[in-house]
Amino acid sequence: MSAQAYRPGWMEKPKPVTQAGKAVALTAVVLLVCVPFLVIVSTSLASQREVVANGGWVLWPEHPTLKAYRDILDGGIVTHALGVSAGVTFVGTLLSLACTVTLAYALSRPGATGGRPVLLLVLFTFLFPPGMIPNFLLVKELGLLDSYGSLVLPVLVNVFNLVVLRGFFQGIPEELYEAARLDGAGDLRVLWSIVLPLSKAALAVVGLFYAVAYWNSWFYASLYLESDHWPLQQVLRTYVVAGSGLTDQTLGDGTVNAPQTVQMAVLVIATVPILAVYPFLQKYFTKGVLTGAVKS
Repeated sequence: MSAQAYRPGWMEKPKPVTQAGKAVALTAVVLLVCVPFLVIVSTSLASQREVVANGGWVLWPEHPTLKAYRDILDGGIVTHALGVSAGVTFVGTLLSLACTVTLAYALSRPGATGGRPVLLLVLFTFLFPPGMIPNFLLVKELGLLDSYGSLVLPVLVNVFNLVVLRGFFQGIPEELYEAARLDGAGDLRVLWSIVLPLSKAALAVVGLFYAVAYWNSWFYASLYLESDHWPLQQVLRTYVVAGSGLTDQTLGDGTVNAPQTVQMAVLVIATVPILAVYPFLQKYFTKGVLTGAVKS
């Protein structure tokens, strides 16, 4: 019997019918993702007349305009909320990465003092997370109410990200650690000069996870912050979900802005930053997640 007969099914060349089915399925998925986003962007660029004439949604505006964007970004609450979200995301991601990397490195080294009890304690918090009331009481006792620290400190270290990085660090060849030790390098030097350069994929993935979590966070803001300190996602929820401020408003030039247009413009502003960052990290995404998960 020829060697080709022993080839498993997954190694065989797909039949034309199978390839056509995959192409149709992929096209359907792309349309399901892209068409709604196109409608949102088009509606945000449409005029009031087009929005009303099309029942609130526009697939392709005849006369695109940035009026809705100018209205909401003209020094109002959306501009302030955008700055709050950007600041919290940047600072929170840096702090979370620093804490997660150092803790994961300490827990990945064999023989670390108290390593196993600390790891079990961290995993216990993952299995039995605290509820909303204990979190609120803790934030209140620490004096973090109505401060941006309440959006960062309670979620500073994510257990899943910690486990991924720990597994990745454990997969680095032990010979590299031993060679650095022989050269007189301490833990910080080993972490900075050897571990971090070899862990760019995992760091990019974990950093993206943290950035998306901070950027999309709105629940803690509704609990801990006053409305004038809200981040963008909480403002977006107020515009789109709660319905606050969605009545037609007469602007300074005498025209009336379409509420649906304003909603979609805020939604686009809240979505585009993450979409702009993701393509630069995509090449690290699959590699970092799979490597860390397998080695952990």
